[in-house]
Amino acid sequence: MEVLRGTHGIRFDGTRFWVLHRRREFGPFDYEWSKDFSGVEFMYRDQKFGEYCSAEEIFADLKQFSLPMRVVEVACLTMGMILYGVLNGLPEAIWKEQLRKRLDESGFQRFGFREEGPGRLTG
Repeated sequence: MEVLRGTHGIRFDGTRFWVLHRRREFGPFDYEWSKDFSGVEFMYRDQKFGEYCSAEEIFADLKQFSLPMRVVEVACLTMGMILYGVLNGLPEAIWKEQLRKRLDESGFQRFGFREEGPGRLTG
């Protein structure tokens, strides 16, 4: 298995993603449509942590997982941009470009992207 060198990154596999922070991997983060398709539920390790109901009604709370704050910030930016891309029909390359800009503006330049299947960022 190939290993991503470094200490920080985001690995994508379909709709799921993992955040690498200080050589430790957190995830998977994912989303799924609500049963009535009127909203989107945010998942961490298959447990719901938030939901998008409308532009006026969105919430997320990862406190129960005791994640490092940087992981929470990067995961929320990433989840938000994925949601924005899905709801606006953006191609993956476009929303990832927007995510890169948002991460850079927020001081998270060191979190590079990686496309990969089930392998891990670290060994």
